[in-house]
This record gives sequence, C-alpha cells and structure tokens, in this order.
Amino acid sequence: MKQLNYSITINADRSHVWETMLAPGKYEQWVKAFSEHSQFEGRWEAGATVKFVDPNMGGSKAILEIFEPPHCILAKHIAMISVDGNEDKDSEAALQWVGSTEKYLLTESDGKTILAIEMHTHPAFVEMFDTCWPAALNTIKSLCEQ
Repeated sequence: MKQLNYSITINADRSHVWETMLAPGKYEQWVKAFSEHSQFEGRWEAGATVKFVDPNMGGSKAILEIFEPPHCILAKHIAMISVDGNEDKDSEAALQWVGSTEKYLLTESDGKTILAIEMHTHPAFVEMFDTCWPAALNTIKSLCEQ
C-alpha cells in the first residue's frame, strides 16, 4: 500500500466543515470529483458498514472504523461493488482495492479548519486520487465558504 496525503485550509470552523462535508445534497456535490453520480448509502457512525457507489459505475463497501465528530473518520474498504450491486472481493481489481483506507482529519485554529485526507491504497489508484482529491477538496472549501 502507498500512503497519499491531501489537505486544504477552509475559512470556516471545524463543526461547519464536518456538517457540510457529510450533509445530504452537499456530500454528492464534492464526490462528483470521483464519479458524476456518486452517493453514500448507510449511516455515518462508528462501526457502520457503508457503501460509496455510483449506480452507473459501481463503487466500494467500507467499514467506518473511526467516526468521531467533528474530528476524524477512518473508512476501511472491504469490497468493491459492481454496477449490478454484487460485492467483489476476489477479482484482480478488488484484491488491489480491499484493505485500502481513507482517513479524514479536521483540525481548527483561529476559526479556520485544515481538512487533511490520508489514503493508504494500491499504487494502481494513485493517479486517480492525485486528480480527484484536489478537486473534491476545492469543492468542499467552496461549499463551506459560501
């Protein structure tokens, strides 16, 4: 696994960034950086099993190992989801993906929030994340600073 790090400073307090990032309607806006119709299925709580999916492309199933509002989320990916909704843990692509983690850390200073993303993933996904995360973070910043 390769560690990837992305961050952005947002002119808003941590609670506002947290709420905006996860709010229905706003979440879908920033995850468009990854796929046009991406959405979240499940509950935002520690230990929950969730799905990050685009009905046209499939997605990923994960466990929220850490969910500590408004500080930290750690999602561990446990399967890929096909377009027809089937879980895949055995294909070559799934074997590269399963075990990947994404961590969201929010720290606040002087009314500004640093949103940091730490990914551990297979090198095959680095180019995608290097393109998508900066775009997603810029959208989160824009949504929070409106």
